[in-house]
Amino acid sequence: MTTSPRPEAADTTTAVGAQTTATAVGAQATAAARHRAARLEALLGDPQDPANPHGIAALCAADARGEPPEPTEALLTEAGLAAEFVPARSGGLLTRADLLVTALRPLFRRDLALGLGFGITSLSATAPVWAAGSTRQRQATADLLLRGGRAAAVHHEPAHANALARGELTAAPGRGGWILDGRKELVMNASRAGAWVACVRTTPERGPHTHSVLLLDPGELPSARVRRLPRVPTPGMRGTLFSGLAFTHCPVPAHALVGRPGEGTALALRTLQIDHCLIPAMAVAAAGTVLRSAVRAATTGRGGPVARRWHKPLAGVFADLLTCDSMATVALRALSLLPDRTHLLAAAVKYVVPDLLRENLEELTTVLGLPGHEHGSPHHGPLDKLTRDLPFASLGHTGTAACHAVLVPQLRPLAERSWFKAPEPPPELFRTGADLPALNHRLLGIAGGEDFLAASLIGSAARLAATASTDGRITLLAGLAEAFTDELRTLRSRCAALPTTPGPAAVILSDRYALLQAAAAVLGIWEGQDGTDPFLTEPAWAVLALSRLARRLGITTPGPPDDCVAQVLDELVCRHRTDRSCDLDGSGPSH
Repeated sequence: MTTSPRPEAADTTTAVGAQTTATAVGAQATAAARHRAARLEALLGDPQDPANPHGIAALCAADARGEPPEPTEALLTEAGLAAEFVPARSGGLLTRADLLVTALRPLFRRDLALGLGFGITSLSATAPVWAAGSTRQRQATADLLLRGGRAAAVHHEPAHANALARGELTAAPGRGGWILDGRKELVMNASRAGAWVACVRTTPERGPHTHSVLLLDPGELPSARVRRLPRVPTPGMRGTLFSGLAFTHCPVPAHALVGRPGEGTALALRTLQIDHCLIPAMAVAAAGTVLRSAVRAATTGRGGPVARRWHKPLAGVFADLLTCDSMATVALRALSLLPDRTHLLAAAVKYVVPDLLRENLEELTTVLGLPGHEHGSPHHGPLDKLTRDLPFASLGHTGTAACHAVLVPQLRPLAERSWFKAPEPPPELFRTGADLPALNHRLLGIAGGEDFLAASLIGSAARLAATASTDGRITLLAGLAEAFTDELRTLRSRCAALPTTPGPAAVILSDRYALLQAAAAVLGIWEGQDGTDPFLTEPAWAVLALSRLARRLGITTPGPPDDCVAQVLDELVCRHRTDRSCDLDGSGPSH
């Protein structure tokens, strides 16, 4: 790395020793997660083998039939994968969100829907329990998951959700507990979950304290008062089991309440941050499989060259995946390091990454052809499936609106109190081998705090500007960093002038802000390299990634030079030939 270092703690023997110890601990934790990932890879077998019951062909066939891939789900259950979703303090393996991604990416490279349906839905559902549940509730939930059971989230949905997503449960005080009424039409794994974690309305008044969370054990509820509704077919994630629940004057014991009455909305906002970071990170893994399929289709045999017309599309999509992974990785690490200040970045990740991945899939159709064009082709299966699954997994309009609801109200306060004033975050945020505190659901915040990534962007630009370099790519990177800083300066002026009640114009500004967060993450990850990975240490990928972000923002900058595109493409082809993944980790082999 050729730029000046980020601000550090005082250079004393104690500080150096502490940093060395933290790095060693972080390396051990990362190694352990990678070991579990390698074990999962070995269990699942060669994804490209058409005879493998857990390979991509078999998973796509199950999806085409609209069935869960039962042999693979049974394998994952027997392997005890559910321990990844239980915090270590409750007997599981979950310590940090970024390490969870490392451990699970082999599964998501094969099938995004399977990964969500098998485990992430349980992780999402149980997050309020880890954040505010009693000792009894946490132990019961851990026991359920560790013995292979599932939990289902019965979310409260906003008014702008579609008809299937809407629906509400209400609970009124009753003898020894609550009386539950209402129905939800679309709940993942409702029919086979051993616990339902429901956000229910507990007061008719309006305000922030209208909902509460109930941990429902189906075995404790009278069967005559609970009805499991029929399965709902969905256009994406077709093998995932979505169905509904209906409650009619159903008694619920008092000990089902998670946290305090009226705390449901706050709990949901706090804990959904984890989902907003995790699911995009996992989607990057699935998109990487499609990209590798495109490389395979674009080469004349496994060792052949890539046709020249595909150089820019393939290199560009690879750079975008590294952008998405940079953004998600920083957010996942921030959940541990800066848990009270991650809510804005989590919303930006949830908004930006699915959009970029959808654009990437469209770009890859120029290489692979239109989805469904060559049914049965091994190159098309991952593209066809992810094209259907991604919008559904990312909640479409509902998810986008939820992200805007977080970002838009904060734009003016950020412009007035944070941008160009806040200090930079700790450098460990960007050093993926450095140790972090364990994820603590109870510390997650939903309001206030400074914009640490905007501060990082400004710091990166200043360090690059101060670096004398004869490397033209470093000069390009410095120019790009300065251009994004200028865009932040313009955004500050426009957001400071927003009315107290922002209108549609603020939504457009929030879109631009989210892309600036992506640019800051790319620069932070590039600066945080320790030289272990020569490709990530070089500026070529960051130049190409930032050039594509600048184009999306309409910022006029010099285009990436041909040697940057060539270097990124060479790395992509090398990863394809050596069975390595298309994310920052570059792990492999894939079978």
